[in-house]
Amino acid sequence: MDAFFLPIGSGQRFAIYHPAEGGRTRGLVAYVHPFAEEMNKSRRMAALQARALAAQGYAVLQLDLLGCGDSSGDFGDATWQAWVNDTVQACHWLRLQNDAPLWLWGLRAGCLLAAQAAAQLHEACNFLFWAPTPAGKPLLQQFLRLKAAVDLTSGNAKAIMDGLRQQLAAGESVDIAGYTLSAALASGMEQATLAAPPAAGRLEWLDLATQSDARLSPASAKPLQAWQSAGF
Repeated sequence: MDAFFLPIGSGQRFAIYHPAEGGRTRGLVAYVHPFAEEMNKSRRMAALQARALAAQGYAVLQLDLLGCGDSSGDFGDATWQAWVNDTVQACHWLRLQNDAPLWLWGLRAGCLLAAQAAAQLHEACNFLFWAPTPAGKPLLQQFLRLKAAVDLTSGNAKAIMDGLRQQLAAGESVDIAGYTLSAALASGMEQATLAAPPAAGRLEWLDLATQSDARLSPASAKPLQAWQSAGF
């Protein structure tokens, strides 16, 4: 395992590289972490999975996106497009290491970023989706509600939500649960959808369920069907 800083633009991103074990590299895996506090809560599981993949012959790169973790910048500096670009650069770095098949492994909102980044790469990509978020708009709404939750009992929740929306629409940043959310990041997230890139590869879609016979929700089933129709 190698920890280093990857230069991107005028800053640098903290990265952890897990070389493939066993002599032959079966694939290259770029991990795209989830949004805000979900990133911190999933760090241990992501690290365990990265090591497990490396043990199976996959080279894995874990990258902290702009303003996240130990990467340069503050969270408030981040934009959705900057995160997409970070993901693209992570894939470029991996490609320099080996010519094995490329995988993008996303968790929650990371799946949205992975799909958009793949559309900018000139090769067929494979995907490992963990609990993918079908669209960014519901995720943004959920995040904004954290601010309103403190006033649910007072009946001011709607007014707070409206105020947050107005601030973002005016190009202002908002502070929520210890994170400064820029208007550019909110706008990009709200417009993001889990659309399949032009070049089809392999797709492994893993979702969460409380019962063994559970089916995908309609919100997840629709984009999955679209990916399958695109050849994945």
